[in-house]
Amino acid sequence: MNYWYGCLTSSGPSVKLKSMSIAFPLDGMTVRFAGETDVGRKRKHNEDSIHLPEKLRLAIVADGMGGHASGEVASAMAVERVLEYFRKTSEEQVLTWPYKVDRDARAEINRMTQAVMLANIEIFELSRREKGKKGMGTTVVAAYFLDDTMVIGHVGDSRVYRIRNGEITQLTEDHSLINDYIKMKRVTAEEAESWPHKNVIVRALGMKASVQVDIISETPKPGDTYVMCSDGLCGELTDDQIAHIAKSSDVDEASRQLIAAANEEGGADNISVIVARVVKN
Repeated sequence: MNYWYGCLTSSGPSVKLKSMSIAFPLDGMTVRFAGETDVGRKRKHNEDSIHLPEKLRLAIVADGMGGHASGEVASAMAVERVLEYFRKTSEEQVLTWPYKVDRDARAEINRMTQAVMLANIEIFELSRREKGKKGMGTTVVAAYFLDDTMVIGHVGDSRVYRIRNGEITQLTEDHSLINDYIKMKRVTAEEAESWPHKNVIVRALGMKASVQVDIISETPKPGDTYVMCSDGLCGELTDDQIAHIAKSSDVDEASRQLIAAANEEGGADNISVIVARVVKN
């Protein structure tokens, strides 16, 4: 399912879908989003899906696994179910007026956790019901901007970076076998670059009936740039390359240049990126 201003997927080697930037007010600031998803240079189908904010300040990147017939389905389901849950819970706030309960960051953390867990169980159950979708799964990373807080929900090896004062920081932790080996000091970060199983995921939506969702709470500051991406981007570009491109352009140009740079480095996988920039009003 393809949308120009919602879930973005593509299904052919020559297809690239792009969404124009959109801005939302924060507390004394504005956050502007732009993003693209591209099939890359080696794959025949794009199994990635992304969502750029429409009415809700919610951005999502999902990287499907299991082949075209199922990986694409899993990533689209992840995006659609998380978005659907946020929409429904937003509508509940309106329906309870004038007795609306104020939301705080803790409530939004629970909201994000539940949304991702519900997406997981639906993907898992579909993979068990339909033979052609057996073993399908997807990573997901979702970022929801409140007025003064950013809540990130994360499963898999898609990433969120923050670029602040010229320095890039990876906010998410990869749920991958190679990252586990690095933490156990069985391989070094340098050795990991040529490790044969570095793309093996140890946590993803659809693998089990339940899933642990990593949650990160972040306080955006004016000048911050956030990059959300599938491993088709960060697998081709170094952190410094990502930072250099993302901080030197407006968000539309940054997303376009990041995709182009990953393709220039080989484009071995599908490539998805969302760039969010916070500016002072």
